Amino acid sequence: MKDFRKKTQTSKMPGTIKEDGTELGVIRIHENVIASIVRKATLSVNGVIRLAGSTLVDNIAEIIGSKKIGDRAIGVDINGDCVSIDVKVILAYGTHVPTIAANIQSAVMQEIEKMTGMGVTCINVIIQELDDENIEGDN
Repeated sequence: MKDFRKKTQTSKMPGTIKEDGTELGVIRIHENVIASIVRKATLSVNGVIRLAGSTLVDNIAEIIGSKKIGDRAIGVDINGDCVSIDVKVILAYGTHVPTIAANIQSAVMQEIEKMTGMGVTCINVIIQELDDENIEGDN
């Protein structure tokens, strides 16, 4: 009798962070998927203006499909079924930085666990700048 239980293993394929085997084949979750989840969860938090390094030109490039923009602001590291995240952000001036950082950690953890089933070992939030929310619209 064949054993069809899921087996988690680390793949030798670059960029693959999780690989599960089923009777139908292999399921791989690429680090770009995790980075995408991190980006959307982070930007959904009130007080976050943008990811660090994300200028107007970068935002337009991201909309048309450039994946290199997020690489500068999001780091993904895996170890088996667990993932560690680094995310660099720019927050709104006048906000309570520790509260927003904790909200980012919570939002990212919930989304990664919900969407991938992976455990999150740590989420490092690096605040690179405080900015006025209206600066981009004033230029």
